[in-house]
Parts: sequence; structure tokens; C-alpha cells
Amino acid sequence: MINLSSRAQLLAGLGLILLLALTRGHHFASVEHLPSASWAVFFLAGVFLRPLWSFPLLFLEAVLLDLSYYGWSGAEAHCITPAYGMLVPAYATLWYAGRRYARLHRDRIATLGPLLLCLLTGAFVSNLLSSGGYYYLSGNFETTSLAGLWGRIEQYLPGKLVPLLAYTGFAAMLYTLSRQFKTYQELSRT
Repeated sequence: MINLSSRAQLLAGLGLILLLALTRGHHFASVEHLPSASWAVFFLAGVFLRPLWSFPLLFLEAVLLDLSYYGWSGAEAHCITPAYGMLVPAYATLWYAGRRYARLHRDRIATLGPLLLCLLTGAFVSNLLSSGGYYYLSGNFETTSLAGLWGRIEQYLPGKLVPLLAYTGFAAMLYTLSRQFKTYQELSRT
């Protein structure tokens, strides 16, 4: 089980806030158009941050970033629709998948199976909610169908999985290195 100290959670939370600000759309802080880390941020918040208020805080940051960007670019009417509310359950799904994984985590290689299961399940359901919500509720499509929804999933899910897996893999590497460093420090004290 992953259970970070309060200090480590604070550092992780600040890192996730910064990562979201740097990668969400092409905002003021965009670093040469890094892929969006939004999905990974919510999953990793579920993994590493225990306070329940971390989810609404990160969601508020995402909304403020979107409103600032879309307000400046003039794309607000196309992107901020009644379907935008579906991002709440979509991101909550990823956050919950992260919390679930944190309970399943063990410090050994066998933890990769549960990690991938939680990541892929959370990603699929999140994409179903966000793409499906936009498809059915945005008012930007004249006709809708289940085949059309499945087409959107096929179109958008793979492109969302790559950054999710990359950012999560990087976070897993940092977590593993920090655990190894902590073990090394403890051994060197004895």
C-alpha cells in the first residue's frame, strides 16, 4: 500500500499542480507543447494524495486553466458546453482508479499487473464519460449513435493512453528511486 508522509504528499501535490499548469492545453505556461498530463495528474493524485480535497482542488485548477485559455482564444463556445460537466465523473474515475491502485500496490514487480489494470480501466471509463459526454451533450453533433460513440473512443483513447502511461511510468520511476534512496539512507545509518 502506498502511504506517503505528509511532507511527501505536499511535494507530490505541488508537483502535480505544476504539471497540470505546464501541460493543460496551450496555456501561459505551456512548455513547448508537452502532451497533456491531465489524466495522469488525476490518477497520480489518487495514488499519492490522501486528503479528499485534493480532487476538487485539482479540478478547480483545470477549470480555471481552461477558462483562461478558451476565453483568450475564442474557442469557449465550442469547448465549454453542457458536456463540460462530464469531466467531473471522468476525472473522478481516474482519481478513484489511482486510490484503488494505492491500496493494491506492493513494492515488487508483481505490482505492474494491478497498476496496468487500474490505469487501463480508469482510462477507458474516463474516455467513455468525457468523449461520450461531449458527443451526446455538447450540441456539436447533429446525429448521434452508439457506433459514432465507439468511433470516438477508437479515435481518442489511444492518443490519451500514451501520455497517461508515460507520465505514470515516470512517476513510478521517481517513486521507486525515492524508496531505494530511503532504504540506502537507513542502511547507511546502521
